[in-house]
Amino acid sequence: MTSTLPTAAVPLESIDDIALAERLKRGHDSIITELHKLIVGQEDVIELVLLSLFTGGNSLIVGVPGLAKTLLINTIAQVLDLKFSRIQFTPDLMPSDITGTDIIQDDPATGRRHMVFTQGPIFANIVLADEINRTPPKTQSALLEAMQEHRVTVQGKTFPLDEPFHVFATQNPIELEGTYPLPEAQLDRFMFNIIMDYLPEDQEVQVATSTTSVQNHRFQHAISGADIIAFQQLVRRVPIAEPVARYAVSLARASRPGPKAPDFIRQWVSYGASTRAPQQLILGGKARALMDGRFNVSFDDIRALAKPVLRHRVLTNFHAESEGVTSDQIIEKLLNAVPVPRSGL
Repeated sequence: MTSTLPTAAVPLESIDDIALAERLKRGHDSIITELHKLIVGQEDVIELVLLSLFTGGNSLIVGVPGLAKTLLINTIAQVLDLKFSRIQFTPDLMPSDITGTDIIQDDPATGRRHMVFTQGPIFANIVLADEINRTPPKTQSALLEAMQEHRVTVQGKTFPLDEPFHVFATQNPIELEGTYPLPEAQLDRFMFNIIMDYLPEDQEVQVATSTTSVQNHRFQHAISGADIIAFQQLVRRVPIAEPVARYAVSLARASRPGPKAPDFIRQWVSYGASTRAPQQLILGGKARALMDGRFNVSFDDIRALAKPVLRHRVLTNFHAESEGVTSDQIIEKLLNAVPVPRSGL
């Protein structure tokens, strides 16, 4: 199904905005070129990670071990020349191991002791929370303020985090023993739930041969952290037509069980998407349009992002689990059930 708005409407406010949009498109293409010096395939995953960066969002990456989740995020940080930090989540990890803590230090000048705050690994531009579901909720929640407010509070003192700031968390979907499911409130703070799957055979052969030979990759820094911040501000200035925004809201509202919900939603869903869902659909749609060289958001942009935005926000019930129905299958039926507005387009 293809349905887009006319592009004749005034796109952005100034010539500078147009030039910045063109720079975003070139930067996007350049980042992908640099990433593919080391990363094989995974084009859809890369696109969603870049959408997270260009919108200022955080994302959850789900995949079995060995699919290069850590390598991808680390490589992006290298390509952008941003500070990268990896936190290995374990059952004994404490909140202070993430945020940092006050320690006592001697002052050589006065001989007195005083408290000095030592920053934790959260003080980076791109933070990889590896196997986030392996640590208890108390420690998981240490990320909440950082993800939402871009700051941390320790001992009553608030410390801002440097911009740009992004959290990418990983989960292993096959090992459930010794894990702590992420609370719904924390899941909702992730813009995308990105599924990373096995590569096709030819690409896996390419990985197997390239990683068992000598590698010496040098990356060109196509864009900087300051560019990322500028792109994030530009994305929010992209216009969106009222029917497209209403369609994003309609998808979220239709996912919530209630008298007006589709039958399959009432049958299989415990809780539907929050108000954050249409916000993320619209914001992601704006960035997707710019990455494609367009200055308007289409219905197809919203539909393309429905699964990564909604799959962790549509919570299935016992009936769905007993019948083997997944959230992705429910979202697919939702896209078929909610009509795309056509009036006036």
